[in-house]
Amino acid sequence: MIRREDGTYIVGLEIADRYRELVSAFRGPPSVGEALRRAAVETGYSHYLGRFVGGRIAVTASAEGARSPFMDDMVPGFDEGGHATALGKALLATLTADQRARYLRDWGMRAFTPATLTSPEALEADLAAGERRGMQLEMGQFRQGLACAAVNVVTDRDMERRLVLACALPAAEMLTSARVVRAKLTAAARSVAEALSAGDAATA
Repeated sequence: MIRREDGTYIVGLEIADRYRELVSAFRGPPSVGEALRRAAVETGYSHYLGRFVGGRIAVTASAEGARSPFMDDMVPGFDEGGHATALGKALLATLTADQRARYLRDWGMRAFTPATLTSPEALEADLAAGERRGMQLEMGQFRQGLACAAVNVVTDRDMERRLVLACALPAAEMLTSARVVRAKLTAAARSVAEALSAGDAATA
């Protein structure tokens, strides 16, 4: 704990370090990272894995793609904007309506851009559209000019074992190739799931 001049206390940097270590532990075996890098190379889009860590949506692994705009904050440990990223939406969609409402109350719905959804009602409608589409999507809601798509990799009764895969690309490309993106993302999610299963079998 760090004492501030006004007499209040804030969490010290060591807590942040422990959180990053916890996120790193959730990355999975090396073969998962290889599957992620392969997807980034084959599509040119940056790919991200995300899950609930300590009840909070977090990026747990990433692989940069040459065609995606660089996002310096979407790195392992990033845990903001669950309502504004496709990765976050895919995880939020796995919760019950009550769990989702509680999450949004606890962590808020900050506007990252003018397009960010900042009301629970708008987000509910967006998540329902994503369920019908078979892919959660955001365009310009987290970063202007950028689009993100996400699909489930692992669904589990245990919230912290759920895993999603997302990719980021220029918004203009998403407008013309959403179906192709979904097909490639779904195939990449299968590869990640297989890598996870193989890793689990090897350590069993």
